[in-house]
Amino acid sequence: MTSIPGYTYGTTQLSSSPLTMEDLEQLKASVLFTAEDARALAEAGEILSGRVDEILDVWYGFVGANPHLVASFAGPDGVPIAAYLDAVRRRFGQWILDTCARPYDQAWLDYQHEIGLRHARAGKNRTDGVVAAPVVPLGHVIALIVPIVVTIRPFLEKGGGSTADVERMHAAWFKSVTLQVALWSRGYVAPEDH
Repeated sequence: MTSIPGYTYGTTQLSSSPLTMEDLEQLKASVLFTAEDARALAEAGEILSGRVDEILDVWYGFVGANPHLVASFAGPDGVPIAAYLDAVRRRFGQWILDTCARPYDQAWLDYQHEIGLRHARAGKNRTDGVVAAPVVPLGHVIALIVPIVVTIRPFLEKGGGSTADVERMHAAWFKSVTLQVALWSRGYVAPEDH
């Protein structure tokens, strides 16, 4: 367990995902995620775990350079809430580690459900008790797959593995990020549309 505020992975504070493990297996099949990808992510985690702050610097630099993205962290006055950005950054760093090291089991599925709610109207701002934008627009959540995937490759390359090893880890990362965004999107649509 970690002491990161608002990080509730594996706790009784989480509600259960409405998805079953069978649903998760179907989504994994849809993104071609296999046991080999889980092993590749574990290898990636060994490389990325020592570079989390560097990765977050790149990602936060990207978000900060795009006013339409940083707006999700802004208060009613339009100014980004520094404490909110910092709290989310700590959880985002843990998300990198969880993506690589956690088993994709019921606890993981439940936390993905929570992450989705924290981006959608159902739970945005609740965890940190802030008054900020009421939702992270779903289009931006989906579009951010690209920078989150593209910018991770140079960090994987720093691990010194072969080109084939980097490609294998990078492909697994891409599949996992896409899978997670698919899970997060549930908070944005009516249950009958899932």
